[in-house]
Amino acid sequence: MTSTAKARKPGPTTRAAARLGAVQALYQMDLAGTDVGETLAQFATRAQGEDFDGGQCGEADTKLLREVVEGAVREQSTLDPAVDHILDKDWPLHRLDATVRAILRAAAYELMFREATPAKVAITEYVAVADAFFGAEEPRFVNGVLNALARQRRPAEFGL
Repeated sequence: MTSTAKARKPGPTTRAAARLGAVQALYQMDLAGTDVGETLAQFATRAQGEDFDGGQCGEADTKLLREVVEGAVREQSTLDPAVDHILDKDWPLHRLDATVRAILRAAAYELMFREATPAKVAITEYVAVADAFFGAEEPRFVNGVLNALARQRRPAEFGL
């Protein structure tokens, strides 16, 4: 097999783009009420721009994007209570901004169901997604929630 014929392993940029795309898909599904299949079909056919800070994905690892979106939807009844447990009781997940909600659901899915992704990598990636959409406050909030969730779910990765 020649080097050009070998399947390329997704790199960090394509995985970051997949996570951003997953957040965008979850956001779209939340607000527009579209289903998983329809939303993923739209993401597969539309051009993905290269402006990450502007919310565009670039070339994404479509397998990861699909896994995170489908997994977050499938496991939402487990994810939401786990995130709510960390949040202030007066500000549960359903009261948060839809983009923040999508970020937390996607990240919680990875932290709770994708052990192949190191917790610190997932946190860093999703804080970067939050940073692409918001100023300093929301990324700090996302970091705090994800850090607490990761320490609860994967204490060994934090030496706990």
